[in-house]
Amino acid sequence: MKRLAPGLLPALVLLLAVIGCGGGETLTIFHAGSLAMPLDEAGEAFTAQHPDVTVQTEGGGSRTTIRKVTELGKPADVVAVADYLAIEELMFPDHADWYLIFASNEMVIAYTEDAKYQDEITADNWYQILLRDGVEYGHSDANADPCGYRTLMLWQLAEAYYGEPGLYQKLDEGCPKKNIRPKSVELIALLQAGALDYAFEYRSVAMQHDQQYLALPDEIDLSDFALADYYAQAEVEVTGKEPGTSTTLIGAPIAYGVTIPRNAPHPELALSFLQFLLGPEGQAIMADCGQPPIVPAIASDPDRLPEELKEFVLP
Repeated sequence: MKRLAPGLLPALVLLLAVIGCGGGETLTIFHAGSLAMPLDEAGEAFTAQHPDVTVQTEGGGSRTTIRKVTELGKPADVVAVADYLAIEELMFPDHADWYLIFASNEMVIAYTEDAKYQDEITADNWYQILLRDGVEYGHSDANADPCGYRTLMLWQLAEAYYGEPGLYQKLDEGCPKKNIRPKSVELIALLQAGALDYAFEYRSVAMQHDQQYLALPDEIDLSDFALADYYAQAEVEVTGKEPGTSTTLIGAPIAYGVTIPRNAPHPELALSFLQFLLGPEGQAIMADCGQPPIVPAIASDPDRLPEELKEFVLP
């Protein structure tokens, strides 16, 4: 058998590597679990327009997602989370210096047709139903996922709204640790398996997974920007930016944020994707997935925003 000439093997390996990857680029997106479906759809539509691009998405609780970049040093081109304030708290100033608020949502109670007392539950009595003997309900981890701490905020607001002193503590004590999961989308599997009767979810997640859900009053579902001052009476303490620290989060309307980390491997490609996401086609995908886009988007600091994105924000 003939031997390869010296130096030819490394060149051949390099050539095969180039052929294998098609000479294209990979766009890596870290995102909130509740953004899985719309970003997967947006990624497919984006690659249809850019056949040389591969979009890789990785979901998780928003705070956990950010820590992949800030603490584990994992490279990401885009970070999209369910609470824009998490970007400011955990990524500024070392890992990012701007974000866009681009979508909203609302809190609901998801359930299946087999849930106990599902034929009785209403927006007026849901907390009484959940506190009945034998009813299992859950939420996501407040330290990892905004849907988790928003659930606790919802319970606090419900105590005031329904005039039920001690309701927050009763709901908290009635939800065992086994019913708390790192991200809200994991609760869907528990619902479908019959391990939970009810789960506190985003409306979009319930819709995307064809779950029945109970809509709640605007005063507690964190959906109405006009009620921002009312929501602010709720406070939840979660783990802070540094290990061993904590921070207090204040109730606010649900608003999703997106940024490009300072060390993004492909910043220009990330800008192109955000232009798509914030444009008409991306907005339609978000709306179809039950997450109303905020149009125009809102910039944390217009002066720091890349020029390519300024057309999509408030002047």
